Amino acid sequence: MELLKKYPKLFQWLFLLIVFFGLCFAIDVPETYKFIRGQAEFIKDPNQSTYILFGKEVRYYAFDNFWRLPPLLGWLPIWINDGLFFLLNEWMPMEFWDSATQEYKTRPLVLQISRNVTAFMTFLIELIREILLGGVETIVAFTSWNFVSAYPWAKLPGLPWTIVAAGAAILAYKLSGKGLAIFAGLVMIYISVFGQWKPSMQTLSFILVAAPLSFIFGLSLGVMAYKSKRVEKALYPILLVMQTMPQYAVLVPAMVLFGIGDHAAVIITMVVAIPPMILLTLLGLRGVSPEVIEAGKMSGCSNWQLLTEVLIPTARRDILIGVNQVIMVCFSMAVISAFIGAKGLGWNLLLALNQLNIGLALEAGLCISLIAILLDKMSLAWANKQTDYFGNLTFFQRYKNTIFFGGAVLIGAILALAGSFFFKEGFNYLYEVPHNKGISTADFWNKGVDWIFDTFFVYIKAFNTWLITEVLQPMRALYLRMPAVATLVLVVGAGYIIGGIRSAFTVGGLTLFIALSPWWDRALVTTYMATFGVIISCTIGFTVGTLCQQNKYTTNFMLGVCDIFQTFPSFVYLIPVMMLFGVTDTSVLIAVIVYATIPATRYTIEGLKSVPAALHDAATMSGVTKLQRLFKIEFPLAFPHMMLGLNQTIVFALFMVIIGAFIGTEDLGQYILKALSDKAGGGKGLVLGICVAFIGLIFDNLIRTWVEKRKKHLGID
Repeated sequence: MELLKKYPKLFQWLFLLIVFFGLCFAIDVPETYKFIRGQAEFIKDPNQSTYILFGKEVRYYAFDNFWRLPPLLGWLPIWINDGLFFLLNEWMPMEFWDSATQEYKTRPLVLQISRNVTAFMTFLIELIREILLGGVETIVAFTSWNFVSAYPWAKLPGLPWTIVAAGAAILAYKLSGKGLAIFAGLVMIYISVFGQWKPSMQTLSFILVAAPLSFIFGLSLGVMAYKSKRVEKALYPILLVMQTMPQYAVLVPAMVLFGIGDHAAVIITMVVAIPPMILLTLLGLRGVSPEVIEAGKMSGCSNWQLLTEVLIPTARRDILIGVNQVIMVCFSMAVISAFIGAKGLGWNLLLALNQLNIGLALEAGLCISLIAILLDKMSLAWANKQTDYFGNLTFFQRYKNTIFFGGAVLIGAILALAGSFFFKEGFNYLYEVPHNKGISTADFWNKGVDWIFDTFFVYIKAFNTWLITEVLQPMRALYLRMPAVATLVLVVGAGYIIGGIRSAFTVGGLTLFIALSPWWDRALVTTYMATFGVIISCTIGFTVGTLCQQNKYTTNFMLGVCDIFQTFPSFVYLIPVMMLFGVTDTSVLIAVIVYATIPATRYTIEGLKSVPAALHDAATMSGVTKLQRLFKIEFPLAFPHMMLGLNQTIVFALFMVIIGAFIGTEDLGQYILKALSDKAGGGKGLVLGICVAFIGLIFDNLIRTWVEKRKKHLGID
């Protein structure tokens, strides 16, 4: 009894685990659904049961046990699809004038709005592409040949790559100095020389439309949430779900509403990119000191002046960090949106991966990574740049960057014109290097892949076979033995022990939603893959972060490495693992481990750095060893921060697992990918995405609740 009183939480956890494992052994997996050892498939009962709900037949696999609850939410995808069909085809029909047929036509309001938004987005994208790439076809895409004939300026070419490269270098110099300027120039030269200029500019045009619009909407909604608690409460659950929802899932319903192509990709990207802008705007505005606000009011500022002249300028850094996040999300979505026909580097990468052409995939992936790093560095430099105040400066000193850019435009135009006379084979390399005329390293990388397979094939195959048969499949089978009832008891019990009744109801409701969906087994497979990746990633991240933090130089180096790798779009991580392990679960899990190790390492370093230096000095003066200081002082104080890293690691792992569906994993991501090719897949894809988001939110709630309680216990703000 004394032990029970002394360690009540420990006994609560022991009791919860005993109940959980007891239920797992008491409730068996149905014979008709047991996992086949050695094969990535299940034996399914061909005899399905059905029930009628809201006039619709819902089909499900009938099992008379508690391993899988009846899919009472099977109607939800059907309801969503019917709702989308009703909105697009029947709701609020309205008349409009069709200039092509010279007559009035009837079209539902939502469909008309969708067409207008689509036309507007297409216009913006093609306009920017006309500026960057030029070409008569681009103008015709959103006008007509009659327009081109009437306006000769429409036939003018776009900007030569030399001008764009010079402009990028000058902008980088203005933001951060010579180092970033040289890097920007080299990146632009690289993508041009290697024949990736056109797809890179197509991707850039995509970002130049999506990012500003996401910034405007995100900033506006963030300000509204700051001003109104009702708006904040309405936005909060949406923001939570969007933080953990895989980007794949958003593609499906948006594709139903807006079709496929660049315009649909921009709209989807805005949906994904706006939430981080809202959160960081809200964070920045709330961080403004009350004294600053009072000073603004005492100066006679109106509400609008207080917002534009006081609040936003004071919260400038956080807002611009939001811009950085928006740009990176837009770039990541530019790659993923290739699944719905978005042009650019992502499309080239997707084609190369479909063809298993690792060489071309690496070339496209390297360009994507370089541009991502450049955009990340430039946007962060903008956020950290201090406002320039001009004193007694000359005209040239004030406007030197503008003058340099004007000079670069003039010189670039002259060079491009001269190149048209110098290059006689029909390609002006000073304007644009065609893809088939640029340098290519694809053969080199393909030969390298062949050499790796020829040299290490036996070892790679042996490792792959051992990992799948001896580790992954048994772990997968164990997770599939987790009955829905037992899992629900475990999650609710963990929520109650950590955060009380409120947390228990929250995580229990999220788990129940997944259990009542038709995809409980796929959710278990997704969780198993994420769990494996998180365990390995945290082990590596905590170890590397702890070792690197002992030295200032290794700390800065490792944080720089994390910065670089974090900018890579998730698809890029699939390329090297596919080179080694082919299309297997091993490839996905290794990509998950590499991707998820980044936040684990970063948060470990930052957590250990947050320990006050005074405690280090006090420990040293007390005569403790480095190891004692690490385990007795640094780890206990840094552990709450490290647990937030665990939270991010779980989210990263879930995202990468879903992305891994591209190479054939049998999880929720695979079903989302299948929904992309289904005309009626909008509802299914959205519900599947919500299931993935809820898995992330369960862990997020438990970890954040524990961290808050631990910080309060330690007296950490």
